Amino acid sequence: MRLDQFLKESRIIKRRTVAKQMCDEGFVFVNSKKAKASYEVKMGDEIEIYFKQKKIKYKVEDLPQKGTPKSLAKKYYTTISEEYYE
Repeated sequence: MRLDQFLKESRIIKRRTVAKQMCDEGFVFVNSKKAKASYEVKMGDEIEIYFKQKKIKYKVEDLPQKGTPKSLAKKYYTTISEEYYE
């Protein structure tokens, strides 16, 4: 599954276009390397995202199917760390 699709289906980022834009602008890292939106996500990958005021690191636990219900979205990842900055 593509990285931008995973971020959208797991509800980490609400829209796929926003996920793609964040990848293109260098705010998303997979296993400590800048990642393109087309990166194929695998179980066990560590995704690090730099938002405006925080950095969050996730671990991929499973790959969602297209159209995943919101109630199941959090089972696909684990939050490893969350760091706030100014």
